[in-house]
Amino acid sequence: MELRVAGIVKESVVDGPGFRYVIFAQGCEHCCKGCHNPDTHAMDGGYVVDTESIIEDIKQSRYIDGVTFSGGEPFLQAEAFIGIAEKLGELNMNIICYSGFTYEELIERKDKSWIKLLGLIDTLIDGPYIEELKDLSVVFRGSDNQRIIDVKESLRQNKVILADI
Repeated sequence: MELRVAGIVKESVVDGPGFRYVIFAQGCEHCCKGCHNPDTHAMDGGYVVDTESIIEDIKQSRYIDGVTFSGGEPFLQAEAFIGIAEKLGELNMNIICYSGFTYEELIERKDKSWIKLLGLIDTLIDGPYIEELKDLSVVFRGSDNQRIIDVKESLRQNKVILADI
């Protein structure tokens, strides 16, 4: 399956705990004022990669602690990210996903592919970047409104459970 990406960073320490392989989705409808990745907004920007090549690249990455889906907005390409997430699950690889949507919005949308992707990730960092709430002291987030959510536990308890990462 193909995935349109803005880029891939093979070793990052700023997109989650430890060394992480980061896939930056191309395309975002949020277009937050002051966005850290404005080049990811255009739906037709970036370049197309085969998801199998990403999986193979991750398998060859010996020192990573997990994978982060960032963007852009990963949920706008949910089907491709589902394929990657399923393979990562087989590899027991931790998945963090950034989204400009809140957890509640993802659930309320009732989009089957969005719900499936949500169920495959471990941690969701949710909500739009709000420039007026920019806070350099919050870990792995850009603004104070964004939350770090334990997705598996949140789905189990049917309410938002914050993660401690």
